[in-house]
Amino acid sequence: QVQLVESGGGLVQAGGSLRLSCSASGRIFSINDMGWYRQAPGKQRELVATITSSGSTNYADSVKGRFTISRDNAKNTVYLQMNSLKPEDTAVYYCNARVVLAGSFRLSDYWGQGTQVTVSS
Repeated sequence: QVQLVESGGGLVQAGGSLRLSCSASGRIFSINDMGWYRQAPGKQRELVATITSSGSTNYADSVKGRFTISRDNAKNTVYLQMNSLKPEDTAVYYCNARVVLAGSFRLSDYWGQGTQVTVSS
């Protein structure tokens, strides 16, 4: 089993910053892509940012230039630095990791429990 634990959410005013962290643990052989997704009340879950094992990144248009995704492979951890936050960034943010388990031959997706980010105007 793989467990992803997020931290770093909270309440900030518009224009502020937060740094989210997600650490993976378990019988992991390797981690492929990692990413952050978010879901606001009444909306579908949406991709925020992804990062490959080699460090290539992809961002939703709505966060480009404001958010930065990074990872520390030695720690099995992915981060999301969020700057210039806007009220529309308010959502529950979920960490995702595509993992090859030890002894497995396939990739499997795992999700964290989510962390609340609230941005006030």
